[in-house]
Amino acid sequence: MAIPLTEQELHYLAMNIVGDDLVAQGFEFLGVNSKLKKNPQFVALKDKELHFIIVRATSYPQNAHEYDEVFMQQMKEHAQKFEAKAYYAGVGLGHGEDYAKPVIKDEPYTQVYKGIQEV
Repeated sequence: MAIPLTEQELHYLAMNIVGDDLVAQGFEFLGVNSKLKKNPQFVALKDKELHFIIVRATSYPQNAHEYDEVFMQQMKEHAQKFEAKAYYAGVGLGHGEDYAKPVIKDEPYTQVYKGIQEV
């Protein structure tokens, strides 16, 4: 029986993809928040600079790299209070055989992720 991933499971998957990328780039995690609607998802340090990273999982037909300008401006202002930089990391997720279909538990998936974008 094909069971689609829940919104929270898609969020975890997106966070794992972004987290692996951040580790590969040399970021050190100070805080990780994997609950939906709790921001930022990652508070990280790199080159002695603080970074707030917002992670969003999207599905077809949404563009993974477009974000809510008003919300991200609020996050940028919040980050600036801590002398931090704000980033958006959108991850498009779809079924392995057809990106337009939902991700199914225990089946291959397709991802669209271009890295973090500074806001």
